[in-house]
Amino acid sequence: MISFLERVFSAKHLVRNDAKLGAFPTSKEAYGSLVRIALPSVMEMVLISLIGSADSIMVGSLGPESLAAVGLTDQPRMLLMSVFFALNIGVTAIVARRKGEGDRADANRTLRNALVILTVLGVIMGVIGSLFARQFMRLAGAMPDTIDLATDYFRIVAAAVPVNALTMCISAAQRGTGNTRVTLAVNLTANIVNIILNYILIYGKFGFPKLGVTGAAIATDIGFVVGLLLAIYSIAPRRKRDGFLTVHPRDDWRLNRSTVRSLTKIGGNSMLEQVALRVGFMMYAVIVARLGTLEFAAHQACMKFLNLTFTFGDGIGVAGTALVGQMLGAGRPDLSQMYGKISQRIAMCVSLTLFGFLIGFRRPLVGLFSADPVVLGLAANVMIVCALIQPFQTTSVVISGCLRGAGDTKYVAVVMYICVMGIRPLLSFTAVYLLHAGLIGAWLATLVDMAVRMTLVYRRFASGKWFGIKV
Repeated sequence: MISFLERVFSAKHLVRNDAKLGAFPTSKEAYGSLVRIALPSVMEMVLISLIGSADSIMVGSLGPESLAAVGLTDQPRMLLMSVFFALNIGVTAIVARRKGEGDRADANRTLRNALVILTVLGVIMGVIGSLFARQFMRLAGAMPDTIDLATDYFRIVAAAVPVNALTMCISAAQRGTGNTRVTLAVNLTANIVNIILNYILIYGKFGFPKLGVTGAAIATDIGFVVGLLLAIYSIAPRRKRDGFLTVHPRDDWRLNRSTVRSLTKIGGNSMLEQVALRVGFMMYAVIVARLGTLEFAAHQACMKFLNLTFTFGDGIGVAGTALVGQMLGAGRPDLSQMYGKISQRIAMCVSLTLFGFLIGFRRPLVGLFSADPVVLGLAANVMIVCALIQPFQTTSVVISGCLRGAGDTKYVAVVMYICVMGIRPLLSFTAVYLLHAGLIGAWLATLVDMAVRMTLVYRRFASGKWFGIKV
């Protein structure tokens, strides 16, 4: 009799025998292929999140107002970046499919076209963010004691949106090929530069003036520039180069109608998803921000850990996206299904570990961000909900990544509209203003959102309706 663990985790049992279309890898080979892509990606995203948390810890040492002010800029900035996130989902999916097909020329054409489009859009979004920074902060729910700090920080960071957008595009293409080691090096180096300059500019070290929150924004922009330079180097033509992606100034940079159509087909649906995410998250943030500065500071501390744990799922999801897309390109939907299920198994194991860690160490963890006793008390309670969210969040992120790799971005977008723009803000408003459940009520709304989201994307993946999508 097959053991329970073998039935759940063994590669050969993840796809029905009558659905197998050819040679099947062993469990060691299958898990090894996914881990080789996922591990650098997980390391990249976790380390970047940790560095971002260190950034917040440095700002938080200036007081709850500074921590809340910087936190207020998160969702408006993500709203500005949503068009880039959407287009880059298309870049990853298309490059992954072309890698599976062995079509290097079209993969590079896709990257060049995306870079041209993002350059134009990046300048537009950067100008909008800089000119209307104060209006964005009001929209985000900034209070009188935080709006000036938040506006200054947002205006500076928005100016670097074009730089960040191009780096993200190149990284998205590299992930599509499975080359996550490059994106690890690019983003980790950029963020280390950011944290070093944070120390110098926030606190005024080595003869530099003490700039506080403004210094943190300047350090972020310089980090973005370093990241772009490294990303460009990763795709520059040079001797003894074996990378799948290479672009040259003398290449044909004109927009190709077929390529742009493919990008907009997937990116358009992803844009709907990103709009849903950013608008929904902003509505949620406004509801929480209006509870007060101390409540929002506690919320921001816990969000750092939710975002950190999200990166584990996102990193595994990158591997799922790449392998699902590549296997579909190679004409093996059975292997796409297998790799999708393997990524889910790994995600569930990781999420259960995170659950125990957050429960066991919640008080010392939140103590890293603030010494205020009110903030600490609120945050410690919310961390219990944050831990409960883990299995739902990690699994839904990974499955969504697999569906995106297949080009099934329309379904994912619909799910985000239902959950993030509907369920989360509606339940949050009800919990905070009608039931007077405060910050903990808002986080319970997030738990419900994640549970529904996981259920919907899991049902879609299990249906196999994504097998025949063309990109």
